[in-house]
Amino acid sequence: MLLSILKYLLLFLMTNPAPKQDVEFISYEESEYLSQFYKDLHSHPEVSLHEEKTSEKLGQELESIGYEVTYKFGGFGIVGILKNGDGPMILYRTDMDALPMPEKTNLSYASTVQTELNSGSTGVMHSCGHDMHMTSWIGTARYMAANKSKWQGTLMMIGQPAEEIGQGAKMMLDAGLYDKFGVPDYGLGLHCSPTIPAGQIGISEGYTMANTESIDIKVYGIGAHGASPHMSIDPIVIASMIVMDLQTIVSRNLKPTESAVITVGAIKGGTKHNIIPDEVGLQLTVRTYKEEVRQMVHKRIREISQGVAIAAGLPEDKWPEVIIPDVFTPANYNEPHLTENITKSAQQSIGKQNVIYAEPQMVGEDFARYGSTEHKVPTVLYWLGTVPDDRMKSGDLPGLHSPFYYPEIETTLKTAIKVNSESLMSLFNKG
Repeated sequence: MLLSILKYLLLFLMTNPAPKQDVEFISYEESEYLSQFYKDLHSHPEVSLHEEKTSEKLGQELESIGYEVTYKFGGFGIVGILKNGDGPMILYRTDMDALPMPEKTNLSYASTVQTELNSGSTGVMHSCGHDMHMTSWIGTARYMAANKSKWQGTLMMIGQPAEEIGQGAKMMLDAGLYDKFGVPDYGLGLHCSPTIPAGQIGISEGYTMANTESIDIKVYGIGAHGASPHMSIDPIVIASMIVMDLQTIVSRNLKPTESAVITVGAIKGGTKHNIIPDEVGLQLTVRTYKEEVRQMVHKRIREISQGVAIAAGLPEDKWPEVIIPDVFTPANYNEPHLTENITKSAQQSIGKQNVIYAEPQMVGEDFARYGSTEHKVPTVLYWLGTVPDDRMKSGDLPGLHSPFYYPEIETTLKTAIKVNSESLMSLFNKG
């Protein structure tokens, strides 16, 4: 009889295995609180340079758990400092701004905010995940404050404005961020990924995002009647030749093992079918990683533009004007030793299988500026998975800046807070 019972029990356990224990990093109540915090941020987005209420909300949250907060630092930037004895200073940054675009997710907490743009009105949406960045930032700040017995040092929480227009980090640094609060030993940031499953992160060392530049070319010519092209030097034809020749920079001037992108995003010129204009404008986006590649690309853009104009017979005073602004978003470089430390910490906290290699991309992120000053602060920016299982299986993966993009909330938040907190603990205890 006893043997039969044991056999039955064994069969039951084999066919009905005990569920794995889900050891929560944060409590159910904390998860619910942060989920509501996220939805409120998502419902009330503010565009670049107008993040006043958002920054106040984040700052008040930090103050309520013991951080010393400085408001309106570099626009609507905030700096929260938590001192906890002797040890390293670590910067952890979130961006705060949303995009001027209408939301089409049909979520119950979707944004209905409107803003003025180009003499008209448009919606405002967190379609780049900054609402998730802020919420996981707050969740990490709360965890670190509640567990001060486990680490020593100073945590510098940066709430940055104007990332979407590539100005916010520069604004805060120009306001004297490192002079006023000290130079951090390390810098940490994250960005939502629209292709990595929730519960995972993507990370790699070295260059992960590109130098991002907007370059304008003013192409001049000699206008005439469209029926008398022989009386003109047609700037539309010249501009077209420049566009085609620019494509040879990457294919023929750049070493095949290096990377660059040159995209002409706009051509503007002319007013009527039968008028050859005397000016055409080209708008380019240029992406590179290394400074020497960036300078070579600049040189070739100038040479090609001038060469085509000379071949067309334009006098020197009508050669194209290549306008390259001094200010650009620098390439993001994940310092190898810091990347290794955070990778190992993440593997221990969420499992090796959930820490994947993230290949470099040609997008830009001004988080890179915090590690690009003369102080050479080691920094890492990793990708946070946000896609729920059903969307991964269906292949319906709206990209960032899509009106249909939104992250899965619960698993994404828990993953970010766990990876961030464990990484910070590791760095603080490393000294």
